[in-house]
Amino acid sequence: MCGATEGGLPLDGVNVAKEAVVQGQVVRDGEPVGNAYVRLLDKTGEFTAEVPTSATGHFRFFAGDGEWTLRTLAPKADVVDKKVVAATGSVAEVLISI
Repeated sequence: MCGATEGGLPLDGVNVAKEAVVQGQVVRDGEPVGNAYVRLLDKTGEFTAEVPTSATGHFRFFAGDGEWTLRTLAPKADVVDKKVVAATGSVAEVLISI
């Protein structure tokens, strides 16, 4: 994935000033969910990208500026959609509970 480490995703080597970063963690009952999938959908609902969560439930996308939907798919869980706004120069941190 993107070099996830225990306790969160480091931003080492990421020039946040030039990127619109969307990252976060998928949890169930407060516990990280590894091997879930998080999809990045544009404002029209079109599929753009998908990444698996790390063993610690973390994920990261580099997105364009604007509104996005994160769609989370995991075993034994309903699909969860969460809106997020990405902006160059910032990191949108998202916690997704399934």
